[in-house]
Amino acid sequence: MSQNNQTPLPTHEERWKIQPFKRQDNPNGLLEESSFATLFPKYREKYLRQVWPQVTRALKPHGIRCELNLIEGSMSVFTTKRTFDPYIIIRARDVIKLLSRSVPLYQAVKLLRDDVECNIIQTRTFVRNKERFVKRRQRLIGPNGNTLKAIEILTGTYLMVQGNTVSIIGNWKGIKEARKIVIDTFKNVHPVYNIKELMMVRELEKDSMLKSENWERFLPQFRKRRKKRKKNRQEKEEKKKKKYTPFPPEPTPRKEDLMIESGEWFLAEKQQKKIQLQKKKEKSAKNSYMRKLEKQKVFEPPVENFEKESKKKSKKSKKKSKKLSSKDTKKIIGNIKKLEKQNVQKKKSTKKSQNVKDYVAKNKNKNKKKRQMK
Repeated sequence: MSQNNQTPLPTHEERWKIQPFKRQDNPNGLLEESSFATLFPKYREKYLRQVWPQVTRALKPHGIRCELNLIEGSMSVFTTKRTFDPYIIIRARDVIKLLSRSVPLYQAVKLLRDDVECNIIQTRTFVRNKERFVKRRQRLIGPNGNTLKAIEILTGTYLMVQGNTVSIIGNWKGIKEARKIVIDTFKNVHPVYNIKELMMVRELEKDSMLKSENWERFLPQFRKRRKKRKKNRQEKEEKKKKKYTPFPPEPTPRKEDLMIESGEWFLAEKQQKKIQLQKKKEKSAKNSYMRKLEKQKVFEPPVENFEKESKKKSKKSKKKSKKLSSKDTKKIIGNIKKLEKQNVQKKKSTKKSQNVKDYVAKNKNKNKKKRQMK
């Protein structure tokens, strides 16, 4: 063969290029009808009602029928006699799934093309704690959605974070990169590290000299930094005190060994039970006593400042003494003298009465004794 007649060989990209599926490839159509249905949340009902005529218009040229059931809250997709592509029903199913996951219609309809794929990641499975999950989800979105936008630009995909799922739309290569970033963020790896790495990769791809070389030496390698736990003083002192010994530490004694040491092991079963009961009673008595002490703390009187109160009283008495005039003092002295005189008179009267009574009583006793003697 001559050199002019030789056809050029196809390139690597042309060889693996996906050709579109046409009606000529399957003129007879499909034998049976297949269908898929998905549920949607109630807050999505209003949007789906507005957009549904556009959904039917987008699916009609591919020969697919769709229904919106507002009573059951479901969307369903069916094949018809006009459908020629057997895989288009699966793409239509994915469109419905994305619409239920709050993806806008203009992004979901892109899935009907052959070069576009989607992936829905269940992110709740990576984190159990709800608070931690919310923080990591917010970390993926970033302030004003900046980190999410950066991931979209670098990977050439569309990301939608909604509830417990993350929806990704794009080509397979971009989906793989975006999926790795999403999974790493929920495994407590900040998305900034992966974004930096991707930026370096994009710059290296532009250089034709480095296409066939390994890029690991150019890429940044991030290591986990674990903070060292501060040791207590007691632990440090114990380590200092301990001397090196080639022998291993003694094993912890078993329950049976402790019983043999105390002598309980050789006692009868009844005696062992009695000892156990006694220990339980002692423990319960101790606990009850501690509870009583805690209850009695409520009835304890609060500490009062007696010094302050005494000072206040002394100040008041001083003020009163200053206010008393000379006339008042004379009256008080006169009253005291009168009271003293009255007390003296009372004492004299009581002494006289007591003497008479004693005299009468003595005489009676003497007369009794004389009679007895006779």
